[in-house]
Amino acid sequence: MRGHVDLPLTLDRNAPVPLAVQLGDQLRDGVRAGMLRSGERLPSSRSLARLLDVSRTVVTEAFQQLYAEGWLEGRHGSGTYVASLTGLPKPGLPKSDLFKPGPPRRDPPWNGRVSANGRARTPGAGPAGEGTGRPEPAPESWVETRPPPPGVIDLRPGRPWVRGYDERAWKRAWRRAADLPPQAYVDPYGHPRLRELLAAHLRRARAVPAGPENVMVTRGTGNGLDLVAATLLRPGDGAGVEEPGYRTARHVLAARGGRVVTCPVDEQGVVVAGLPDDLRVLYTTPAHQYPLGGRLPIARRERLLAWAGRTGATVVEDDYDAEFRYDVAPLPALYGLDPGRVVLLGTLSKSLAPDVGIGWLVATPELLARVARVRKSLADRTSGPVQEAVSVLLESGDLDRHLRRMRLEYARRRAAIVEALGARVLGVSAGLHVFLGLPAGAVEPLVEAAARHGVLLDTTARHHHGPVTAHGLVIGYGSASLAEVRKACAVIRALLPDA
Repeated sequence: MRGHVDLPLTLDRNAPVPLAVQLGDQLRDGVRAGMLRSGERLPSSRSLARLLDVSRTVVTEAFQQLYAEGWLEGRHGSGTYVASLTGLPKPGLPKSDLFKPGPPRRDPPWNGRVSANGRARTPGAGPAGEGTGRPEPAPESWVETRPPPPGVIDLRPGRPWVRGYDERAWKRAWRRAADLPPQAYVDPYGHPRLRELLAAHLRRARAVPAGPENVMVTRGTGNGLDLVAATLLRPGDGAGVEEPGYRTARHVLAARGGRVVTCPVDEQGVVVAGLPDDLRVLYTTPAHQYPLGGRLPIARRERLLAWAGRTGATVVEDDYDAEFRYDVAPLPALYGLDPGRVVLLGTLSKSLAPDVGIGWLVATPELLARVARVRKSLADRTSGPVQEAVSVLLESGDLDRHLRRMRLEYARRRAAIVEALGARVLGVSAGLHVFLGLPAGAVEPLVEAAARHGVLLDTTARHHHGPVTAHGLVIGYGSASLAEVRKACAVIRALLPDA
């Protein structure tokens, strides 16, 4: 291991980019270029601040962001070092026997048939779910369209807070949308103005190096994934999904003829060593793995992209909930590391409201042109008035202000969960849900008991396609108020096995 290194760093106070971001970018580029190597010790924040003639806060903010991304690691009483980028897990991350990943699972594509009880069946299967290791729940059990009864607290994930919007801004946007005359031609890419605004939003909020030529306006991540699958998948092509993972992604890929292959995850996200070489598409959630909450560190991100380059697979990055991070700035999107191998999907469903129905698909212009042709052939489109209303929200800055308000509100709810349930809660740095690991036999009794106390909870079981390997609760805090979250957490705490 080498001693600490002197760094050729320069910061421009007249640049529009904040000093902490400039410093983080230069350190990150130094590691990529080999100027900073694994195990090298960086100067202390105090001495580096003195060297650059900036406040210590600038340096600590840059260091914190690089810690979060996995570029740096701290060693107690020793200092700050360039992290090992050989793919080993980051020191200090929690280890858990709750995660027991198995080999990738290959399943035949869903043929669209359902049994009498409404459960999906696969070709050649007997009763629903036979051969998958566990029953496939009926659609009604995992897509709940009705609000909970009065007095019931809903802590299931996937539901944002829709009551905190700015009513005046909302009405102003829709009045502007009403001024738009009916259009005879529907652009499969979306309105040019909205594409420009979304590209600027993604550059600002997610460090995505994209222009309007890279952006297609969709109706959400499900719509975007369906368009990608319809464009890239041929019948029987391998389509990888995380296990446990987002159920809708499995259904979308299977409906487009994909041979769904479940791929293991751990506390940090998808396990690259567990990926087979015959996938054409891999769907992943690297910023906040759904539902376990891990964030993919830089070493594993680079191995994932190397795998994609070697196998020719396309990585589909679902960037859901990425605007909501609480300890550091949002992690840069995986797309920014290799735009040629990654398709980025995003949506306003969580940041604004599900019924807005606006999302985005970011890809190379060449791939986007292929998707546009497929989309036109499917007569798929995004509502023009809705695109206009969202354009107004973006252009006026109202959406950014809404995101800042909601980030603070969600941070309070997350803090209440951590305070009540302690260090056993994982996935707390981002998103609108956390994961609480439990012994396998304790999960269902706790959920049933909580329901009797008026608290609705979700488990990891329904997010698995095969046998359950990660046991616990997926606790969402998007749709419950701060007071409701605190009340529900008191119920959960009292029901925990070691309470």
